[in-house]
Amino acid sequence: MRWFRKQDPPRSEGQAEEIQELDSLRDAIQRSAMPDAAREVALRELERMEKMHPDAAEFSIAMTYLDYLLSMPWNVMTEDNLDMARAQAILDEDHFGLYQVKERILEYLAVRTLRRSSPFNILVVDDEQIARQNIAYVLSKEGYKLSTSPSGVKAMDLLRSRRFDLVITDLKMEGVDGIELLRHIKEFHPDTSVIVITGYATVETAVKAMKIGACDYLPKPFELEELRRAVARSLEKKRAEQELKGPILCFAGPPGTGKTSLGKSIARALERKFVRISLAGVRDEAEIRGHRRTYAGAMPGRIIQEIRRIGSINPVFMMDEVDKLGHEFKGDPASALLEVLDPEQNKQFVDHYLDVPFDLSKVMFILTANVTDLIPPPLLDRMEVLVLPGYTDDEKLEIARSHLIPRLLREHGLWEGKVAFSPGAILRIVRDYTREAGLRGLERELASICRKLARKALEPGALSDGILIEEDQVPEFLGPRRHFRELTDERDRIGVVTGLVWTEGGGEIVFIEATCMKGKNSLLLTGSLGEVMRESAMAALSYIRSNARSLGIDEDLFLDRDVHIHVPAGAIPKDGPSAGITIAMALISLFTGRPARREVALTGEMTLTGRILPVSGVREKLMAAARSGVKEVVLPAKNRLDADSAPKKTLEALKLHFVDYLEEAIDVVLKRKGEGDSPI
Repeated sequence: MRWFRKQDPPRSEGQAEEIQELDSLRDAIQRSAMPDAAREVALRELERMEKMHPDAAEFSIAMTYLDYLLSMPWNVMTEDNLDMARAQAILDEDHFGLYQVKERILEYLAVRTLRRSSPFNILVVDDEQIARQNIAYVLSKEGYKLSTSPSGVKAMDLLRSRRFDLVITDLKMEGVDGIELLRHIKEFHPDTSVIVITGYATVETAVKAMKIGACDYLPKPFELEELRRAVARSLEKKRAEQELKGPILCFAGPPGTGKTSLGKSIARALERKFVRISLAGVRDEAEIRGHRRTYAGAMPGRIIQEIRRIGSINPVFMMDEVDKLGHEFKGDPASALLEVLDPEQNKQFVDHYLDVPFDLSKVMFILTANVTDLIPPPLLDRMEVLVLPGYTDDEKLEIARSHLIPRLLREHGLWEGKVAFSPGAILRIVRDYTREAGLRGLERELASICRKLARKALEPGALSDGILIEEDQVPEFLGPRRHFRELTDERDRIGVVTGLVWTEGGGEIVFIEATCMKGKNSLLLTGSLGEVMRESAMAALSYIRSNARSLGIDEDLFLDRDVHIHVPAGAIPKDGPSAGITIAMALISLFTGRPARREVALTGEMTLTGRILPVSGVREKLMAAARSGVKEVVLPAKNRLDADSAPKKTLEALKLHFVDYLEEAIDVVLKRKGEGDSPI
């Protein structure tokens, strides 16, 4: 029994207000642009509300749910600005370099432009020549690409050889009539729309045609304007169905390389709305999919919440720190993202709270990560990874002069014409006070100088004539240098080899140290080494022992010796296979007494047979080598193409040696016996 009925007189003023509110809600649902499936769910929920007492807890829950359904932007889209020159200018204005990412966005705009400008193909099928010509003439004036056929048989032949977006067919034709042609099209070309026209219009034939799949039915004679509207309706729906799906991009790179700000620039270039959420530390699957309405305090997931707040179904949606997603008993949010980021599934994304499909296929998803290795493979497979590498010193200089310093001067109340930094001062800050792939540290140091200048500016006449920060003045503002190039001050030593590694902060150099002492033939490993790095050390030692004679090493040397391998900076965890060749070279240097050249750095994975396998992060490692004063680098031969991606100035500063086997690198790295210090 319903609590009240519309035909009954209201029992009180409050009840009348409830009836009026529910009637208004019903009208809003009927007028809304939500899909039929969502409208059916909303009306069913409204019927449940009509049977509830307004003071019941379920009543307010249902009211909140309907409000959410009505406020969702089911088909609200912002129009993309496809001006490629404008997009290029915006991206160049906001970011220096990053050519790969910019190229990808411009490619997306180019595809959108071509899809939008390509005309629709229409086939007109009618056995009356005058009718065919008239329809073709009128529609060609609208910019459509027209083909004609005098019969259903010839139309089928055309459909086998070409693709048509729309077929306009007469109903009564000899051989194959319009109904038979319609069935053929829906069976073999389901994406093609069909408009049926006939001079023998009846309700029965109209119903039959619409049931088979015709999108419209026009009786002859018809007004040409009526035909134009029918064609426009059909193709407008088709245009929406063929709308280019939003790309799923992943910006991977060290911190401070501009991943998040690049997403904002892309939204500005496309004139789309921008949404950002952070996935770092998210452990609850409900953060993505929402809670079911059976729970108290249930609410949608973050994705639906942000789509509702922004009011558009095609924003640029940035998900930061996807590599730092959590995992616990509450669910696996990374698995919940599989549906969101799959272009084949997210058109029908179902949030647990809404419980009706919502189209996410128009959203441009951009994810950011420092390390893609931590992203689950099924999730990574759904993304197009674009690597944002670290910046070179010259790039940092240009970014500081063009972007960071002007902005920091404005933020600190300083005059751009009164305060300036010399190129030498900027480079000294980069090299002596920051050691990073990105720009955050550089920005902090520049901001520190600006704060000191702001304080000085309050002194009478202090900056009246302006100030130029020179290279030798930097320590006055920032204190003693914090980073040193160890290579420039070190000698070549036995058992100490320079290696190249890749970290979340970009490329770095490390020193592998090896020594031995009397013992019981054991291997000691220190320096917070991970399991993979420990296995690399064991493989290197096994290779050297099995090839001792060919390497010029006494085979009995290992019987009563302990070998100790150490990597400095012991508080920092280290792992990965790329140190294999470096560890092996340190051991060969130790056992042969040949000093290792400090200015030669190595990277590469080594097998038990001495083969050198390719590694990742070559570009960043080469930049770190050049930055640290290394002169020569030994790389796996299979990384030759990766080395070509390094900046031109980096390649000019380094001499590269590509090797397939460890033996090829020995004479490059090790000096002759007696030319260096004794073992450490």
